[in-house]
Amino acid sequence: MARADYPEPVRELIAELKKLPGVGPRSAERMAVWMIQHKKRNPLELAQALANAERNVTLCPACGFFSTQDGCSVCDDHTRDEKLVCVVEQPTDVLPMERSGAFRGYYHCLGGKLSPLDNVTPTDLKIGQLVNRVEALDGVEVILALSSDVEGEATANYLSEVLAEKNCRVTRIAQGLPAGGGLEHADELTLMRALQGRR
Repeated sequence: MARADYPEPVRELIAELKKLPGVGPRSAERMAVWMIQHKKRNPLELAQALANAERNVTLCPACGFFSTQDGCSVCDDHTRDEKLVCVVEQPTDVLPMERSGAFRGYYHCLGGKLSPLDNVTPTDLKIGQLVNRVEALDGVEVILALSSDVEGEATANYLSEVLAEKNCRVTRIAQGLPAGGGLEHADELTLMRALQGRR
């Protein structure tokens, strides 16, 4: 006797959902079943929203943040400080900076970080575009807001060397203890960076 399974369209939906980051087989199955059974489901609206995002969202050619045909919300904001450029790895890294309200300059998304093991070299990142922007903005401060892992450190060091010849100031965001964190939970590297970045 054959084992019962979901119909082919449901299996296809589960397979597509499993491709999403952070979604495992069980989560994909739960989402698929919810989309089919739940009274408040709106699968056509979800499909339309996905198609709309695919059709209309691109990366800004200037900064690399998410953009539409109407333009980039960051680059088009002329109230920002044009003497500040914050370099981040991915477009999604812009959002935590914006939500903090602490930065009012412009951004430059590299599109990743240097990683020889993954064959990511300087030519794979938007470093040339960053250099061009810095040369066009005389006397700008470039703030490196990259991750503190090995690849992030290598990328920050490489950018510091490349930008050392340009008429700009290169700084790095301070790293250390999170708000509300105690010393007993901090590793040696975090403590060292907290001490080095003290005010």
